[in-house]
Amino acid sequence: MSTMWQVFALRYGRHERPAQANFLMPVADAHDAMPIDYFVWLLRNAEGREILVDTGFDPETAARRNRPLLRTVQDCLRSVGSSAEAIRDVIISHLHYDHAGNLSAFPNATFHIQDREVSFATGRHMCAACLRATFEVEDVVKLVRAVYADRVCFHDGEGEIAPGITVHHVGGHSDGMQMVRVITARGPLVLAVDAAHFYANVERGNPFSIIFDVGATIQGWRRARQLAGGDESLVIPGHDPLVRARYPAVDSEAEIIRLDLPPLQPGGPSSA
Repeated sequence: MSTMWQVFALRYGRHERPAQANFLMPVADAHDAMPIDYFVWLLRNAEGREILVDTGFDPETAARRNRPLLRTVQDCLRSVGSSAEAIRDVIISHLHYDHAGNLSAFPNATFHIQDREVSFATGRHMCAACLRATFEVEDVVKLVRAVYADRVCFHDGEGEIAPGITVHHVGGHSDGMQMVRVITARGPLVLAVDAAHFYANVERGNPFSIIFDVGATIQGWRRARQLAGGDESLVIPGHDPLVRARYPAVDSEAEIIRLDLPPLQPGGPSSA
């Protein structure tokens, strides 16, 4: 089986917000616009095997949380010649609403998640409203039901999903937060997901505002660089609209991005 993978970033939503909403510490440009993009990521190898990273949120959650849904995750997959039914493996980076909704749309998939994330989302910390606010209880219940249906593969720290794809626990944003390392033609690509929401979080040393462990978040940035072989251009943040500016688009609307291809621009200004 090929160890080289294509990586598609599929944008399914967007939310307008001020810069301060995306940083833990105060920023000088607090009131400047700094929108957030919502992605899922499809990994595909030469044999046609496909692995999905995260499952997004559904229309009901979008309406309830006032998060505009550009299109459903199912439509995103159809636009790249796949389908939710065809996916056999889904990596869940963490169980927040924008990463672990739509689980029932993937009836044939095994869900890969960290032990600590399930413990976190079902344990004592969920008694605190400020920690449970970014979880949807029905999403967590669906994951637990999948456990009882023998459809969940638990990982403790690091684990291989397929040749060329590994997961790595870092914590920080959520206690069981995991990143995904993917071997591509341009090197070991690291999908940081919510270990780094924006390029600017890392560049400024200022974490995203929703956080469980500040120290783990900062160490996670360092771990991401290590996993990428020291090449920061191979570390992809989870919500930054700049990703769509820096990488080639598959479609004219720039809703589908190829991350395994060389960037259009290696750097440039941060998002804020």
